[in-house]
Amino acid sequence: MTRAPSLIKVDSANWDTLPCCGIKSPTHPGRQQKHCWLQSNFKFGLQARILLTPDGQPCGYIEFLPGEFAWRGVDASGYMFIHCVWTFSKPHQRKGWGSAMVEACIDDARNAGMSGVAAIAREGPWLADRRLFLANGFEPVDSAPPDYELLVRKLDARAANPAFKGGWEQKLAGYSQGLTIIRSSQCPHVAKFAADIAQTAEEEYGIKPAIVELESWRDAQNAPTPYAVFALIYNGRLLADHQISRTRFRNIMNKRPG
Repeated sequence: MTRAPSLIKVDSANWDTLPCCGIKSPTHPGRQQKHCWLQSNFKFGLQARILLTPDGQPCGYIEFLPGEFAWRGVDASGYMFIHCVWTFSKPHQRKGWGSAMVEACIDDARNAGMSGVAAIAREGPWLADRRLFLANGFEPVDSAPPDYELLVRKLDARAANPAFKGGWEQKLAGYSQGLTIIRSSQCPHVAKFAADIAQTAEEEYGIKPAIVELESWRDAQNAPTPYAVFALIYNGRLLADHQISRTRFRNIMNKRPG
């Protein structure tokens, strides 16, 4: 019989021995930044858990915390909020392990007496497939452009629904001059994408971007996109609301008006 993987809680004692979102190198800048970010947010009730196969290989990851401290453009006070949940590579997918991680989060929310669990999904890349949440009793309660959904598994039927913060256009208007990269260490992969884009913008387009680092959950909740932790804005226009490659950035810049 094949042994099931184990869900390991990430903490200060074991961080250095575990892979981080597919990143194994201890010198990777995104991994180092993520380590600092985790240390800063554990005090807010952050939970990070890695799914390991019996031979110690990573096959999944989930990260969640009380919604009032979520690093997304949401108002989810009273709910546990899932930042991200994913399984690594196809051999580990469609085996029910994503649901096992979500159920672990629901158990934590129930034990803490919370109203339920909330998460963001979308049709585009970088966030978990909404079908994972729907299969585990979540329901959509709000939407945001272009294709974001806020999904909720309620534990208290009387509780008010969480909601997106909104006001996206007004927030974008605050970045009306030049190229702005909004970034955060919540996702360790942001470091490379942001650095590549900044270098390409300056060397190939003669544009020195402004880098806006989100320093707190308050900053993230007031960012100009629902995903919050990465955005690319040019003269007040949103070019990308999630991490994009250097090549994708070139394609966007080459097609821009003028």
